[in-house]
Amino acid sequence: MIARTAAIAGIGATEFSKDSGRSELRLAAEAVRAALDDAGLRPSDVDGLVTFTMDDNAEIAVAREIGAGELTFLSRIGYGGGAACAVVQQAVMAVATGVASTVVCYRALNERSGRRFGQATLPPGLDASWHYPMGLATPAAMVAMVARRYMHDYGATTDDFGRVTVAARRYAATNPAAWFYRRPITLDDHRASRWIAEPLRLLDCCQESDGAVALVVTSASRARDLRQPPALISAAAQGSGADQFVMTSYYRDELAALPEMGVVARQLWGQSGFTPGDVRTAVLYDHFTPYVLMQLEELGFCGRGEARHLIGSAECPPINPNGGQLGEAYIHGMNGIAEGVRQVRGSAANQVPGDGPVLVTAGTGVPTSGLILSTA
Repeated sequence: MIARTAAIAGIGATEFSKDSGRSELRLAAEAVRAALDDAGLRPSDVDGLVTFTMDDNAEIAVAREIGAGELTFLSRIGYGGGAACAVVQQAVMAVATGVASTVVCYRALNERSGRRFGQATLPPGLDASWHYPMGLATPAAMVAMVARRYMHDYGATTDDFGRVTVAARRYAATNPAAWFYRRPITLDDHRASRWIAEPLRLLDCCQESDGAVALVVTSASRARDLRQPPALISAAAQGSGADQFVMTSYYRDELAALPEMGVVARQLWGQSGFTPGDVRTAVLYDHFTPYVLMQLEELGFCGRGEARHLIGSAECPPINPNGGQLGEAYIHGMNGIAEGVRQVRGSAANQVPGDGPVLVTAGTGVPTSGLILSTA
């Protein structure tokens, strides 16, 4: 078991913008150096690096730029945003097995000023032949199919999706690091935003951002002696559902669901010993608002089709107190993990009271991952 063997001891990030004005490699190096400074460690302490397969910055290039020495562990995780929490899981396994002692997870991208994920692209592989010729060439179009089925099956409305955005932007408005700082919205603003792919409006879709985030993972015992209060990794899991595709799993018996998150959820609760009722706050991957509702259901906070009633109720834990990817920035979910760490430390801009665990999830519609962070 890897539960509670390691902790996140440092977090670092660049500013979040729409035009960083510098290379992704420089962004990565800045975030990694900031994370090491936060932990009170030196670049020479780093012996492992983990990132996404989609990251354009080679581990050895980042190591050179920060001034690291020899590395004993290098790893990458695929499936886009689904990798966010899995990179931490990889780091935990390296630390728990003694392969490395100080592993830095990083993600850097110029998504707004460079390659824009929201535009149509032809993905490689045979799977694309089942949907691309029909015009399903963007993530929004792919998710719209599932969202429409969810509305049909459970009676959800576009207003239910809009409430997710309104809540995220309310938190972003009081988070100085957020792109939408001091810019809350109303449900009428959501209703007035243009269609992207019905039933998804512009304000149902996450941002395109420039920036970088890095996390330092080391053993739980060592983390307690470092500069910051550690965020203990009480559980780390990765999962893929049966008959899984990348964003286009339309051939399952139940279309309006995210079974890959169910696979992750069962592991998280089993590893940690926590239940949904213990969670103080949840940082859920919010690339598209309907998937926030479906995640709540897969994670066990409510039954299938009931999340629209849970949002905003006393039974629902605060979701995405940093503003999420809808309000803070889209750094492929890594900024959500950093927010989870801040919540555990008690240093978040919108600090949620209590001492319960913090749940963090990665991208959905693809093989995904999750974490439970807690006090040491």
